[in-house]
Amino acid sequence: MSSDQHSSPIKTPRQLITLVVLAFVVPVILIILLVTFVTGEKVGGAGTEAMTPEAVAERLRPVGSVAFAGASSGPKTLQSGEAVYKLACSACHATGAAGAPKAGDAGAWAPRIKQGYDTLVKHAVEGFKGMPAKGGNADLDPIEVARAVAFIANQAGAKFKEPEAPAAPGKATARTGEQIVQATCGNCHTEGLEGAPKIGDRAAWTKRASNGIDAAVASAIKGHGHMPSRGGMSDLTDAELKSAVQYMFLKSTGAPAK
Repeated sequence: MSSDQHSSPIKTPRQLITLVVLAFVVPVILIILLVTFVTGEKVGGAGTEAMTPEAVAERLRPVGSVAFAGASSGPKTLQSGEAVYKLACSACHATGAAGAPKAGDAGAWAPRIKQGYDTLVKHAVEGFKGMPAKGGNADLDPIEVARAVAFIANQAGAKFKEPEAPAAPGKATARTGEQIVQATCGNCHTEGLEGAPKIGDRAAWTKRASNGIDAAVASAIKGHGHMPSRGGMSDLTDAELKSAVQYMFLKSTGAPAK
């Protein structure tokens, strides 16, 4: 048997060193390549595009954001009393649920109408007993709530007038005394509700005229008894309020107050 069959392929020390080095280097290189491939797949995703400023910003973007609806859509269009009733009030007032006075039930509404329009609006806006504020719809404007109150009460015999929308800022023109009375003051003064001097009652208005028009206007600005400040119309100017008081004096006594 030939001795060449048992001879080693390594003939020189140099070959041995080379083999040893390769035995260490090759596995290390393979491991590095494998790790790079795995981590690159998780972090990079689609390659270098994943590290672009846009991609990084997208990954850092908050999960949620707040959008202010209607910020540039102009002033809100106020709904009519009937529309608000159908939207928020009818759920209880159409059926009388939870003790709510049913729309059209004159007997149930009579004592409430006697409280006066301003009181009913205050209860509807702020909430009263089992009724939540604004009928549970916080997005409603107070004027919309007031319109709904007038609509519902009128179904049961009241003669309330739905309030008009206030004039746009910067475009306001002074309203006449008659317009203001029709918009809000007349809701109580036409029928003399809650002790309000009834328009046409000469004796009641003459008594109030005894202290002068300025005293009557000051009382209306501040609020008196069941009458809220400025008749519930916070946008009324002193001059407009004075014209409304003067209008009621004139209609009741036949002469302007001084």
